[in-house]
Amino acid sequence: MVKAKTAPDWWLIVAVVSLLAIGIVMVYSAGSVLAFHDYGDSYYFVKRQLLFAVLGLAAMFVTMNVDYHVWKRYAKVGMVICFALLIIVLIPGLGVVRGGARSWLGIGSFGIQPSEFMKLAMVVYLSYRLSESQHTITNFLKGLMPALLIMGTAFGLIMLQPDLGTGTVMVGASLLVIYISGARIQHLMSLALVGVAGFVALILAAPYRLLRITAFLDPWKDPLGSGYQIIQSLYAIGPGGLTGLGFGASRQKYSYMPEPQTDFIFAILAEELGFIGCTAVIILFMIVVWRGMRAALAAPDMFGSLLAVGIVGIVAVQVLINVGVVIGLMPVTGITLPLISYGGSSLTLMLTALGILLNISRYAR
Repeated sequence: MVKAKTAPDWWLIVAVVSLLAIGIVMVYSAGSVLAFHDYGDSYYFVKRQLLFAVLGLAAMFVTMNVDYHVWKRYAKVGMVICFALLIIVLIPGLGVVRGGARSWLGIGSFGIQPSEFMKLAMVVYLSYRLSESQHTITNFLKGLMPALLIMGTAFGLIMLQPDLGTGTVMVGASLLVIYISGARIQHLMSLALVGVAGFVALILAAPYRLLRITAFLDPWKDPLGSGYQIIQSLYAIGPGGLTGLGFGASRQKYSYMPEPQTDFIFAILAEELGFIGCTAVIILFMIVVWRGMRAALAAPDMFGSLLAVGIVGIVAVQVLINVGVVIGLMPVTGITLPLISYGGSSLTLMLTALGILLNISRYAR
């Protein structure tokens, strides 16, 4: 086994910590009005975000110093546990409904989101499976189909909640791992056509998803209904201009923008910090992707390469979807912005995954 370097990738650490710090500041600014209105405490959201940030940083420190090969041994166990959680969360009385989806397990305001755990467990498992049987990946039935069946089953369980956004991120990162492992482009293109047909069927099967599509195409057709979030998001971004209105000066967070501290926090960031602030955040995410892919290319084995690609895929796909939704280029999907948006499960799991990526960087050839 290749000996680890003495230090992880400091570029990656600085980018991650910088994004986390920006996120904590923006959660306070974006959520202070709603927090005071609902809980009588302007610091309610930021205090909880700080708690989960500390837990996440502790988890990142642990995974950064644990040999990433350990996750290979527990890949199957992790998948079994995550599948069990996805089934349990669907049981009435056990799963908690939030935002119209039965996707939480917990008591009161504290809970976990099993689909968030599945995103990481899936890329770990696929990295393990495909690194062990890479010679079969070009064979559709023996190599590609088993991986797709596992991914498809997890996606189906997530859609029963339903949570199209998280399912899409998991599928996007998983397909990236499968492609990098050597799958034939002809097979993936054929599956893409089937996937598009399935995606259309999912949209048509649920009226609210169809409303999101029509709102995306013409939000002004229903400005107080399905198009409300997109319109309010654009109202936030527009006045931000080059330098923004100033920290804490957002107008849209005063009950205009629904849940401004979560899915649409990037719109509040654009309103307060302007184009310069948004560009700085995007550059930090690009550094995470760049250093992550560098770690993947320099990893000493196929498992490390695929796992690094999968973790980078989770970050990149989630950022693309969230920012795309906020600026009106994609339909609303309910995806948070990694390290920036308010959220316990997503923040802690993201930092844990990035710790694994940092450990991989320590083994660079």
